[in-house]
Amino acid sequence: MDIFNKIGKKATETYKVTAEKTGKLAKEAKLKMEINTYKSNVQELYTEIGEKVYLKYSAQEELTLEDIQDELNKVDTISEQIERANEEMMKLKDKVKCTNCSFEMDSEFKYCPNCGAKQNK
Repeated sequence: MDIFNKIGKKATETYKVTAEKTGKLAKEAKLKMEINTYKSNVQELYTEIGEKVYLKYSAQEELTLEDIQDELNKVDTISEQIERANEEMMKLKDKVKCTNCSFEMDSEFKYCPNCGAKQNK
C-alpha cells in the first residue's frame, strides 16, 4: 500500500507542476497576443497621423500639433499598455531589465551580463 501512496503523491505533485507551467504558458500566449494587437493599433495610428500630415502638406496648409494630438495621445496610452504587458510577461519568466542598459536578464543576477552594472533589488 505504501508504494501506491508514493505513486499517488508523485502523480499529484507532477500534476500541480504541469498545471502551473501550463497556466504560465497560456498567460504568456495571451499577453503576446495583446501586445501584437496593441502594436497593430499603434501602426494604424501612425498611418492616420501620416495621412493627416500629407493631406495638410498637399493642400499647402500649415500643420499644427492640435491636428494630430488625439492620435499622439492614443499612441502614448497604447505604448504604456504595451510596457505593462511586457513587464507582466517578464515576471512570468522570472526576468528583469537592467537598471542601466535595459538588457533582459534573470531576476537573480546581481550584475548585468551585458553592461556589468550592479542591480538594485
